[in-house]
Amino acid sequence: MSQGTDNKPSTAEAPDAATTFASLDPRTGGVLAEYQIHDADAVAAAVARAREASVWWSALGFDGRKKWLQKWKAAIARDAQSLAGVMAAETGKPVDDAILEIMLAVEHLDWASKNAGKVLGRKKVPSGLVSANQESTLYYQPLGVVGVIGPWNYPVFTPMGSISYALAAGNTIVFKPSELTPGVAVWLEDKWKALVPNQPVFQVVTGYGATGGALVEAGVDKVAFTGSGPTAKKVMAACAKTLTPLVAEGGGKDAMLVAADADLDVAASFAVFGGMGNAGQTCAGVERIYVADEVYDAFVRKLTDKASRLRVGGDKDSSYGPMTLDRQNAIVRGQVEDALDKGAHALLGGRESLREPYIDPVILGDVPEDSTAMTEETFGPLLAVNRMRDLEDGVEKANRANYGLGASIFTKDKARAVKAAENLRTGMVSINSVLGFAGVAALPFGGVGESGFGRIHGADGLREFTRPKAVTRQKFKAPLNLLTMERKARDMKIAAWMLKTLHGKG
Repeated sequence: MSQGTDNKPSTAEAPDAATTFASLDPRTGGVLAEYQIHDADAVAAAVARAREASVWWSALGFDGRKKWLQKWKAAIARDAQSLAGVMAAETGKPVDDAILEIMLAVEHLDWASKNAGKVLGRKKVPSGLVSANQESTLYYQPLGVVGVIGPWNYPVFTPMGSISYALAAGNTIVFKPSELTPGVAVWLEDKWKALVPNQPVFQVVTGYGATGGALVEAGVDKVAFTGSGPTAKKVMAACAKTLTPLVAEGGGKDAMLVAADADLDVAASFAVFGGMGNAGQTCAGVERIYVADEVYDAFVRKLTDKASRLRVGGDKDSSYGPMTLDRQNAIVRGQVEDALDKGAHALLGGRESLREPYIDPVILGDVPEDSTAMTEETFGPLLAVNRMRDLEDGVEKANRANYGLGASIFTKDKARAVKAAENLRTGMVSINSVLGFAGVAALPFGGVGESGFGRIHGADGLREFTRPKAVTRQKFKAPLNLLTMERKARDMKIAAWMLKTLHGKG
């Protein structure tokens, strides 16, 4: 999941001559720890170590890698409270939310390690009538070294969606986390080192934008990037110099559609969770809501009632914490003011809700479709609620966004829901829930348009970090000897007859 409309991952640069940087608590501004700024030479050295370790890691095979990944999974799960504490300190999210994030990440690590062999193992495939003398086999080979550039909003779940699947596929990893959450990444690295101290299969490099840029240019075999569309384009341009492949997730402007027959209590509860959870800093959460005209007022009453009960702050009992990235406050403020200035109605909160570093829930109604609150990723606790005639109208409105990550549909009519899901221009859809797809390890995660391309998670996520190799073995001499410069007229006559007979009846 992406990390915000600005700094994704970070384009910030280190002060001149600085060799370290501080990780800060967004709730207090206090320094948590100091971390090294890895320069281009340090990054290149990490990639070189990963390249050497990849020989050992790849040679282990699926079962050997599964053993180590299961041990790493167990180590993370046993000490989850410690990791959650680091996450809470660096992001400001409640510890309970951090625990849920770790749980999801561990589920994906477990699935990837257990299913890599089944998905990627050698398979025989049909050769067809014309090539019946060939035995055809498909292999999936690891790429080598994968560079992962991660976000701050879900600093475990999101990067582990690439790391877990790439490792299970046989690659080694060099991970550059956001400079806002380096401690989380180093914690994960320390857990790996404690298990396998002499094999740098998973390494972390820390720093600002230049460190991420150095990783892209350090000769890795693929880059897995999570961030904004504009930053993804810069990463893609850098990758193009060496034809380095890229999988990119660039955020979202996810819509929720609420039909007239929906359970409004359920829909409102999920809307608050999807829109306000993690302070709204969820790329596949909820930002736009389209509600059927006849139930609009009733839905708004339930939605505002539930959202008004949220407790915003920095203690353990808070519903959500601060904006992790301080300049995200200005982005949310700008969208709220733009919408209100263009005629939107404040249903809950408004300009007064922005009290840095916290933002109280804001719900706006009848928001002009050309306002930034409807066209640009918000990444804050702001919901825009507009009207639709029916699901078909809602789909049309939802598809106007340049983003296409996820969406949700609420209705009791399964057939209409499935049809609407098929017509939404998104990579993922949840019906009668939100973010349901994120917790299913067997499903791919990714989007279209400004939301990026490629997939993590599931079988597609495993294949994303491999190269397929096709191998044929001639079992016996072909009845028709066509692969020669001395073809016989008889063989060509039969071949022409076969062509017409097998494929000419279209």
